[in-house]
Amino acid sequence: MPIWIGVEPHGLARKRQGVKNLPMNDIYLDHNATTTTRPEVVEAIARAMADRHANPASQHQPGQRARRVLEDARERIAEILGAHLSGVKADRLIFTSGGTEANNLAILGIAHACQPGPSRIIISAVEHSSGIQPAERLLEEGWQLDSLGVDGEGVVRIEQFRGLLAPPTRLASVLWANHDTGVIQPIAELARLAREAGIPLHTDAVQAIGKLPVHFGSLGVASMSIAAHKFQGPLGIGGLLLRHGVAVDPLLFGGSQQEGLRPGTESVPLAVGMLTALELWQREQEAHRRRLAALSARFENGLKAGYPGLVVNSARAPRLPNTSNIAFPGLEGQVLLVALDLAGVACSVGSACSSGSTELSPTLLAMGLPKSIVGCSLRFSLGATTTEAEIDEALGRILHVCHELRG
Repeated sequence: MPIWIGVEPHGLARKRQGVKNLPMNDIYLDHNATTTTRPEVVEAIARAMADRHANPASQHQPGQRARRVLEDARERIAEILGAHLSGVKADRLIFTSGGTEANNLAILGIAHACQPGPSRIIISAVEHSSGIQPAERLLEEGWQLDSLGVDGEGVVRIEQFRGLLAPPTRLASVLWANHDTGVIQPIAELARLAREAGIPLHTDAVQAIGKLPVHFGSLGVASMSIAAHKFQGPLGIGGLLLRHGVAVDPLLFGGSQQEGLRPGTESVPLAVGMLTALELWQREQEAHRRRLAALSARFENGLKAGYPGLVVNSARAPRLPNTSNIAFPGLEGQVLLVALDLAGVACSVGSACSSGSTELSPTLLAMGLPKSIVGCSLRFSLGATTTEAEIDEALGRILHVCHELRG
């Protein structure tokens, strides 16, 4: 029989004839893929589209006004994230189409700006595919590539990192917060070691921003990638923060925008939307983190109580307050994913960039987890719009589906 947590969800009380008959009002628990855009952000974008529609690269007055709005947004975004775009040692913020482009520009751009000679890049074994694949491209160009291992909880091995910083290493990349498990890496300590060795360290901060305190200057990295749609901003815009003095070669050509590092017409409305989302997050971040942490604890505890033997992957590591990677022993992850989708619960098997694949999670495999655990694991990620009532309803639906599948 199904094991319920609290009151049986009203929809399931009426319809318990099988997965296909479960209520279809969706419960969205895949915010690490893309979270909801705030209404205030949508309104800010609409105003910008109506008022500042000119090309910011144009020399006429409408273009100049659009340019001022764009640059004000750039300055303010950088300030919120702890970077400074003015002064003798000014940082730079390059707008991109999102986190994937930012990671590519950082890894390939910094690598291509290095002086010729034997070169090695270090990347963690749990990077997002948009960090792994540019590094593999460097391998094809003649670079060495070394993988920085992680322990059983998914935390990188600092002593191994220290040893890999010797020549011919020219670049390192370690993501700040993992997209799959939510594990938070000790980026500030890694950045300090890299600086002492004279090696630029890039960090993919796409999942961290909007969930953790962020200060680019204090973090000490050479570059940091961001994506607005992860913190309730618009899809289609991200950025790469570059510390003063970090050389980078462009990947695109055909214009002088953004110092020629990322040519192409910048979107003033999307930049305004990104800024609006960050300003809202800055005001609410403490309460937001506490609320997400409480909801995640409620979710994990409810699943543990209703499914004996369930495993929370990376439970002992520092994690994002919204991310739970759960193993359901006795079930197959892909089958469970589809069944939950039919039950109106949206979750994932990992990164949205690779979730179309049937391969096992590279992150969980790198942690050395048994394939029996990896193959039955799903990621649930909460967001600002997740409610306590949704969590309770999701618990009922998930446990119902699990017990149905187990017979």
